[in-house]
Amino acid sequence: MKLFRILILFITVQVSAQQGGMWIPSLLQGMNEDEMQSLGSTLSAKDIYDVNNSSLKDAIGHFNGGCTSEVISPNGLVLTNHHCGFGQIQSHSSLENDYLTDGFWAMNLDQELPNNNLYIEFIVRIEDVTKQVLEGITEDMTEKAKQSKRGSNSTAIEKAVQKEPWQDTRIKAFYKGNQYFLFVTERYTDIRLVGAPPSSIGKFGSDTDNWVWPRHTGDFALFRIYADKNNRPAAYSKDNVPFKPKHYLPVSLDGVSENDFTMVFGFPGTTDEYLPADAIAQTVQKINPEAIAIREAALKVIDAYMKADKQIRIQYASKQARIANAWKKWQGENLGIEKSGAIAIKKAQEAEFTKQLKAKGLDGKYGNILSNVGQLYKEIEAVNVKRTSFMEVFLRTNELTPMLFGLTQLEGAAANSEAAFEKQRDANIGRMKGVYKDYNAKVDKEVFEAVMPFYTDNVDSSIYDKTAFTSLESALKVLEGNSTEVLEKLNNDAAYQYIKPFIIDFYTNIEPRFQELNPQINNLEQQYMTALMEVLREQRYFPDANGTLRVTYGKVKGYAPRDAVYYEPLTYLDGVIEKYIPGDYEFDVPEKLQQLYAQKDYGQYTDATGKVPVCFLGTNHTTGGNSGSPAIDAYGNLVGLNFDRVWEGTMSDIYYDPEICRNIMVDMRYVLFIIDKYAGAKHLIDEMTLVRPKTDAKKSKKVKKKK
Repeated sequence: MKLFRILILFITVQVSAQQGGMWIPSLLQGMNEDEMQSLGSTLSAKDIYDVNNSSLKDAIGHFNGGCTSEVISPNGLVLTNHHCGFGQIQSHSSLENDYLTDGFWAMNLDQELPNNNLYIEFIVRIEDVTKQVLEGITEDMTEKAKQSKRGSNSTAIEKAVQKEPWQDTRIKAFYKGNQYFLFVTERYTDIRLVGAPPSSIGKFGSDTDNWVWPRHTGDFALFRIYADKNNRPAAYSKDNVPFKPKHYLPVSLDGVSENDFTMVFGFPGTTDEYLPADAIAQTVQKINPEAIAIREAALKVIDAYMKADKQIRIQYASKQARIANAWKKWQGENLGIEKSGAIAIKKAQEAEFTKQLKAKGLDGKYGNILSNVGQLYKEIEAVNVKRTSFMEVFLRTNELTPMLFGLTQLEGAAANSEAAFEKQRDANIGRMKGVYKDYNAKVDKEVFEAVMPFYTDNVDSSIYDKTAFTSLESALKVLEGNSTEVLEKLNNDAAYQYIKPFIIDFYTNIEPRFQELNPQINNLEQQYMTALMEVLREQRYFPDANGTLRVTYGKVKGYAPRDAVYYEPLTYLDGVIEKYIPGDYEFDVPEKLQQLYAQKDYGQYTDATGKVPVCFLGTNHTTGGNSGSPAIDAYGNLVGLNFDRVWEGTMSDIYYDPEICRNIMVDMRYVLFIIDKYAGAKHLIDEMTLVRPKTDAKKSKKVKKKK
């Protein structure tokens, strides 16, 4: 009886999950187009993606490879999240010009700030190259041989593709290697900071509100793309001019109401929606708890220092946000998996899959997949947990050990040639300069002391008092000389002597075993994906996120996370004031924003209630990488800016449940209100095209009635 209830739940979830999925924009015609229009969209598939004419895709840029951005003016003005541009805002900040605390607004083009190593990349076109990539691959080939053949085929395809000299290409796998697409791209590298609200707006709620609802965060920042005189990508130059896009998004002043259609268009990072139950169980029961505990220990140290010292707060702002983001996300993921019964539902799906295999005579072909993958997950569990611990302790939570990790690569390069050594040394020095800009040895030592016990009982924090690698000046002295001289000094350094055996053990025992088992698991999961699509053909399958351009659509909708609790889908400026705690690093409110609220000086940025909307919820299926993605209305206008998910819904990376999975977006009326009324940067508003599609539609209906 219990299994029957789970099967019914599985079927119900599959049927109601129409608003889930991350769809390839070049393949929207047909089912997706019809479904979007049934949800209220007036857009055609060609409005969204068109190779021959301007379309929505031409306004969507990949922001530095990790977030999404959108062009919102004919002069290359770009909108993304405050947290996506946080590193750039921080890099321009100092005690004298604290843009994190005070915000930054360029009042003309000359005041816009250039940024090193920042790019925005657009998709020119997408082509299905599955047949060409898989040509010559046979079932009897080893996985290594298949991989080699796919690689050589892909290289040949990329060399043969027709493109402009300034354009690039890449081929990406979909459906776990069952389908391949070629992307032709254009990358712009002269990107300048235009505006950012203070962190008390852009990061309002900070860690407490992160991943939760109700939310009142103005998580946005403005940049501008510059190009050469021919509107082509070019390195930074004073002679460059604002980029002229093929398309930019008009901004709606009408905003959204519950049940309105929304489309999020962006570059989601990674998802694993088709994992078997054993894989999900290992993630939430073994991997996540280990990583959560390590990051929690690091954050306890960092947070205390940031609260006590303004200089450290500036130095560690970006690091702390990065560590805290995943720490809280993993907790929500575990909560959502438990609440939704995802593991039981996956097991029910696997039972149905096994049943259909037998019914369709495919048991001999696919019958051993699930048992084999289950056995491999048992074998990989211990090494996977140990590997996770190593990554968190040595590479993600403190800063000394990642530098030393990189220096072991210097030893490896020296064994090859002096030229290889020189090249690797330059790379190490470049990374070190970035680290030491915001390095505090005292904080780092305490983080080290907090996280190392998760990996070993042999904790020696005295290395911080003996090493040359707690300052750039002394570190560079170690790296002076030829390879023999450098390696001698390096291996005499106390910290390097201590850390090196852990790294050797990682490369000798942990990583080889992981790399032995993980490809076998990937191969079986690819077969499982193939089998699912063949055996359960009535189900709908969207490809996992892989950093490529995707469309996800849904509706503005509240949700009920717990018994007797229902959350409305919109929040307002009133809520910002209600949360206000004077002087608090998370909930302080700038004085000018308080004044605007007290005077009700809202301009044209209110809804029908006369209040300023701040954030809203949707059923759009998003993940990391969708940060900064535009929320687009039924008419193709910008209504919001995606920046987060609700805590229980972070599990959507491995299981999407339309009942509790919600994405969180900043309402564009709040963005405009802050730019105009708070910052006094109306010249930026004047660049945009402001529209009222709902109002115009109502007027049109009235005119028709009169006729």
